[in-house]
Amino acid sequence: MYRYDEFDAAFVRERTEQFSDQVRRRIAGELNEDQFRPLRLMNGLYLQLHAYMLRVAVPYGTMSSKQLRMLGHIARTYDRNYGHFTTRQNIQFNWPKLRDIPKILELLASVEMHAIQTSGNCIRNITTDQFAGAAADEILDPRPVAEILRQWSSLHPEFLYLPRKFKIAMSGATHDRAAIRFHDIGLQATTNAEGEIGWEVWVGGGLGRTPIIGKLINPHVPHEHLLAYLESILRVYNRYGRRDNKYKARIKILVHEEGIDNIRAQVEEEFSHVKGGVLTLPQDELDRIGAYFAAPAFERLNSSAIDVAREKIINPSYGRWLDNNLNAHQRSGYVSVTVSLKPIGGAPGDATSEQMEAIADLAERYSFDELRVSHEQNLVLPHVKIADLPAIYEKLVEIGFAEGNAGLITDMIACPGLDFCALANARSIPIAQELSRKFAAPERQKQIGDLKIKISGCINACGHHHVGHIGILGVEKKGTELYQITVGGDATEEASIGDILGHGFVAEDVPDAIERLVDTYIARRESEAEPFIAAFRRLGKEPFKEALYGNG
Repeated sequence: MYRYDEFDAAFVRERTEQFSDQVRRRIAGELNEDQFRPLRLMNGLYLQLHAYMLRVAVPYGTMSSKQLRMLGHIARTYDRNYGHFTTRQNIQFNWPKLRDIPKILELLASVEMHAIQTSGNCIRNITTDQFAGAAADEILDPRPVAEILRQWSSLHPEFLYLPRKFKIAMSGATHDRAAIRFHDIGLQATTNAEGEIGWEVWVGGGLGRTPIIGKLINPHVPHEHLLAYLESILRVYNRYGRRDNKYKARIKILVHEEGIDNIRAQVEEEFSHVKGGVLTLPQDELDRIGAYFAAPAFERLNSSAIDVAREKIINPSYGRWLDNNLNAHQRSGYVSVTVSLKPIGGAPGDATSEQMEAIADLAERYSFDELRVSHEQNLVLPHVKIADLPAIYEKLVEIGFAEGNAGLITDMIACPGLDFCALANARSIPIAQELSRKFAAPERQKQIGDLKIKISGCINACGHHHVGHIGILGVEKKGTELYQITVGGDATEEASIGDILGHGFVAEDVPDAIERLVDTYIARRESEAEPFIAAFRRLGKEPFKEALYGNG
């Protein structure tokens, strides 16, 4: 993984010192909240319902055991002993005191972490596939390019005050695990007719109050020109994006209103001026950054298949974990392990300091000191020997994170909702917890199979409800929290936005409503091999709508 050089260290240290002084001035009353707000947002500090919230960047979802231990230390010392991993591969601390922020930032800097540009109208944390550098279906590891984009976008003088926040996601594999079509820019590794690897570029995707699937703007941009091409997109957006209405300020609105052909022409015109100039990436620089992400010292192992059927007989819980929480690895004898942060009845994405430290120990001992954060709010040990799986599972049982539910109905995404967020209209976490308990039985989860539920507490869609196979949106009506249900969303390469089925449900009726949808799917699917999303596309929404509201 990337290590800070002298420039990086100085950059973070100077920004930390600068913001620490701004915090001091705010506490002293030299800055009022209106003056302090834009300063704190550019440094990842939000003012939520009950306290400040600090969002810490985990660039392209990769971190070391030392970094995770520091996050655990911060949670124990300066928060309420837990952190919340987000859909942007970041971690949030929900209860820090303003006076402690400078010390927290200092501690983060000591392990090469920061909170810079995790908020504000700038280029945010760049996200990737959580199995990058390990997945068997990978075309290339996107993280070296993501690191170059991180360096390019950090305090970029032209793009610090964009019309609205800007998010980039990258996938280096054939299967999109990074939801690239629902970002301002999505990048998909691809190969052209000559066999040259480059990037398919999607633009104008996003969720929120206007969910839109991104449009393909260029099918193949070579590595060396990617920076110039992205800068061209950002310049067009910065020039023409709306600044008079924040609800119409995202690039998705610009692309929708102007049309992708017009936007493409504008970008290509800009690109013609910058292509081949200072933004061109020489091969030696690509090689230099790529060297940081060289494969670890894998052992030459025989491919040892796991007899899951046998393990299920001996220990059914362990068998389920093997069934669901492993991902195929590029190297024989290795797998990637998803550590589900979704124990039955738990708050999705939350981890205590003790849990973080235990997982850091596992990464150090069994995964070449490397961890990943997934956009589905789980952690990943990317490089694990098959022979080490029993020891890892045993430790996960001990800390309460051994649920074998990755990709199943209880592996839900949920935003913090009205329990924390000042923008939320309804609670998300209690809904996730009740659904988790409702479908807790392992046999029931296996019967249902691949089904993704995603929950947001407001229209901003931090819980990605629009792209859940079943999506749940909390709204407020006349002082009551209601939950609107959508069906048919998909964040993969087969991207789709869910259909609204009808009026909302009060909180206590949501679990039964979801169960009726699930029962309809099971009754109408062609076979156990047909997943929920495929059945929905074959059947349409009417059977599911009828299950919720009848024929009336």
